[in-house]
Amino acid sequence: MTILHTLGMPRIGANRELKWALEDYWKGSGNADALLGVARELRARHWALQADAGCRYVAVGDFSLYDHVLDMSTRLGVVPARFAATNDAVELDTVFRMARGRAPSGRPAFACEMTKWFDTNYHYIVPELVPDQRFALSRADLFEHVEEAKSLGYRPKAVLTGPLTWLWLAKARAGLDKLGLLDALVQAYGAMLARLYALQVEWVQLDEPILALDLPAAWRVAFERAYHGLQRTHPRILVASYFGGLGDNLVTAARLPIAGLHVDGVSAPDELAQVADWLPRHKVLSAGCVDGRNVWRSDLGAVLNRLEPLQARLGDRLWLAPSCSLLHVPLDLATESELDPELRSWLAFGRQKIEELSLLGRALERGRETVAEALAGNHSALATRRASARVVRPEVRARLAAIDPGDARRPSPYPQRARVQQTWLQLPAYPTTTIGSFPQTAAIRNARRDFRSGRLSREGYETRMRAEIADAVAAQERLGLDVLVHGEPERNDMVEYFGEQLSGYAITRGGWVQSYGSRCVKPPIIYGDVARPSPMTVAWSRFAQSLTKRPVKGMLTGPITMLKWSFVRDDQPRFVTARQIALALRDEIADLEAAGIGIIQVDEPAFREALPLRAGDRDRYLEEAVTAFRLATAVASDRTQIHTHMCYSEFNDIITAIAALDADVITIETARSDMELLGAFAEFEYPNGIGPGVYDIHSPNVPEVDAMVGLMQKAAARIPAQRLWVNPDCGLKTRAWPEVEAALAGMVEAAHRLRSSGRVEPIAMGTAAASAAIR
Repeated sequence: MTILHTLGMPRIGANRELKWALEDYWKGSGNADALLGVARELRARHWALQADAGCRYVAVGDFSLYDHVLDMSTRLGVVPARFAATNDAVELDTVFRMARGRAPSGRPAFACEMTKWFDTNYHYIVPELVPDQRFALSRADLFEHVEEAKSLGYRPKAVLTGPLTWLWLAKARAGLDKLGLLDALVQAYGAMLARLYALQVEWVQLDEPILALDLPAAWRVAFERAYHGLQRTHPRILVASYFGGLGDNLVTAARLPIAGLHVDGVSAPDELAQVADWLPRHKVLSAGCVDGRNVWRSDLGAVLNRLEPLQARLGDRLWLAPSCSLLHVPLDLATESELDPELRSWLAFGRQKIEELSLLGRALERGRETVAEALAGNHSALATRRASARVVRPEVRARLAAIDPGDARRPSPYPQRARVQQTWLQLPAYPTTTIGSFPQTAAIRNARRDFRSGRLSREGYETRMRAEIADAVAAQERLGLDVLVHGEPERNDMVEYFGEQLSGYAITRGGWVQSYGSRCVKPPIIYGDVARPSPMTVAWSRFAQSLTKRPVKGMLTGPITMLKWSFVRDDQPRFVTARQIALALRDEIADLEAAGIGIIQVDEPAFREALPLRAGDRDRYLEEAVTAFRLATAVASDRTQIHTHMCYSEFNDIITAIAALDADVITIETARSDMELLGAFAEFEYPNGIGPGVYDIHSPNVPEVDAMVGLMQKAAARIPAQRLWVNPDCGLKTRAWPEVEAALAGMVEAAHRLRSSGRVEPIAMGTAAASAAIR
């Protein structure tokens, strides 16, 4: 019998129940029992969904109140000293203080770093290791969840971040060899597995997505060492790799002393047969045959063509699963009653993907004829999509074909532009600004809800939004900021807002996906050629600029982020779609400039996130990503200052490409890393303006002025002060006004102190090497 299972489920609930419960708890309007009760209900629902679809095992341990990597850290007792509890057990509020810097109990502390989970838009909390690091079982939540599942009649498959992946992702102090901690770490994992075996857990899934990376030889050897150490434990181990093919790690993975191996057969379909060749006869092959990262229906006939030969060879040793955890897709398409029926017929969310697994399992077990009607429906939907007139727009393709290389170059090099811009803008040293958004208050959300439901007219809605913009501009002037923003009250999300106004995009009503903690996003769906029917932001920016003599930034989301943070079409190369988006943004930038907006920010927080996992694929990606950004922005004149923003990223390996973007100013998130991320810009001698974030907006803690001054002094030791800006780490939409005003007042005070501490020379020229990168 073909065994079906999932690698993990969405956590937040169909109606974002976890989000609301978390935020109630953090605000003090809900207690721990209420939060944990919501969590239990969600786990039970998701287990039932898996079991009803025919999964033999339900995933236990995939659910998290904040982040699964943080869960693994706290289960191992890896808690930095600044969060130390009064006993060995890690309490719930300690977990939240590590993630957010604050919880209902305990003293506030500097939150742990947060960064992207491989090449996804999910954020994990980075483990912190010290030279005398010790590991000890410090939380019982996983074992409690196992008991929960068993009490409901399910067979649990425990899901854990694997030891090598956890160690790879951890941050170690300088000079610490992380692999030197491996033996102690494996011993702690062994104790955890032994405890699971005592609870009669048959299988443990250890997620090792670093097997999809270019691993140093020492780490491959470490895999053998670690899993030889774990083979003495009794539960059967399924190692799960995903987000890409195993490539040169295939033999290492296949030879591990484990009971089964999961392979991403969506990213690397040809590897399924190769892995089957290498797997010993006693091992299970879990085939990731349904896309866990995108929302398109599977081509079930094509999938069966790959699976049937494998089933003939492996029999019961072939398991079926999504390619990765379903954490990255919405839960259920059934709620999307407002989507166009034709488009809806092309889609599959989490629940539907499990149903696809069930259908594939029945076809393998009983023959295709037993599910002929369902296969015919699948084939018909795919054929309709291929033939649909809504997918292809000839005028978009003709414009794309007419692009000239000169379309992606600014009129003049940065040093010349910088002088023109300074003459025009007259900004002080250490100019202050924010990243774009201001708090999305209940009043704003209610107005948007009333407008969409028809209870508020368009005129009434726009009047309210203009009032919010006026308040935001006035607040910024009162605080003394140098470059203002309009605050984005009219925007629901930095990608969805534009997707609503671009052709080729579709917007869901409840397609929520977790980004981190309680933060959820609703990625739009790119189903066809992209174009801009009309201006999207010009009227709002023009209105904001009319309220002040200070410059107001126009705010746009860049082409790579618009691509990466959407569910992108899979029927053409992604960079064709990226260039279509770039041309739409190019038109918007031209209109903003014509409306008198002198600074335009084109955010690319997904630029580093979209970098391919394998080094061999990166040059092509970076070339295409840079071209898309420059195609959008090169329409601007020398006088218009182009900004961009990037989120938590490691910049060392892409710094040349960042310089090649040729943005006049880049803002980055550096507060949690204590300006460490600025090192790549300093070593490269990055030639353009840069704003390293001086405080962490993901934490509710209000930063101290001295701390912000200290961070900027560290920055000025690496980057010439005349090219430095002062700004928060990211947008402020998730924060409340009192903490925002207090933090920004402190930030402005920090800038004043920096200005008074010494003379700052005019804008410097970049070095020859750095300047060459942007030609």
